[in-house]
Amino acid sequence: MKTTRLALVGLLLLGAACTTPPAATATAPSPAPPGLSTVLLLGDSIAVGEALPLAAAFEASGVGFRSLAAEGGGNVVGPFAEEQWADLPERIADARPSVVLYQLSTFDWGTGPEQRAAYDRLLGAVTATGADLLFVTAPPIEPDEFYAPHTADLARAPEVARAVAAASPERAGVLDAGAVWGRTYQRERDGRADRNPDGVHTCPQGAARFTSWLLGELAARFPGFTPAPATDWADAGWAADDHFAGC
Repeated sequence: MKTTRLALVGLLLLGAACTTPPAATATAPSPAPPGLSTVLLLGDSIAVGEALPLAAAFEASGVGFRSLAAEGGGNVVGPFAEEQWADLPERIADARPSVVLYQLSTFDWGTGPEQRAAYDRLLGAVTATGADLLFVTAPPIEPDEFYAPHTADLARAPEVARAVAAASPERAGVLDAGAVWGRTYQRERDGRADRNPDGVHTCPQGAARFTSWLLGELAARFPGFTPAPATDWADAGWAADDHFAGC
């Protein structure tokens, strides 16, 4: 696993020039910039895995981070959504975020109007705390019998999220992670496992690439934010977590 972590560092350093702005060489994190004091992540089990390197990266970058991503749920529309909504607004408020990231869930099933209502509801819950909302598109999956009936819903979700964000451009936006994942599920990249063979989740390499990309996206939106270099977080031990056992 040590070899895997070192390979992650090398991979991210190779891509750093095109994914993130130049980072400070000091290893001590800088104070959190205005507008990006605490980041809150929402999403399903894909986001659970991504939260592992994100936690290390934000800590190294001097920004607070909390994840409410959930295995087998974490969605705001579709199955389990009502259970989620029972306490979601309170949990968002308790985190005191400046920015909330909602990675669209593989459980965001429903009609267009149902998705729109849920994403509007999420935006309302987020802005009520004074935070901004960024939707993040999910990685493409290889649908099995469980997901096959809902592929149209999942394909529609980013479009609906964009409509919600367009109606509130000062408080919401959409980050298209297609730059990380492409448009179809890809098991390997650069000769290494990038996505879990279950067709849904990520492997450490994919989660690290996503983290590097997301840090760059946030740096572009928040000029006071300078992401820590990959050497400060890619080898922080998170890659050994049991969440990645299938890789």
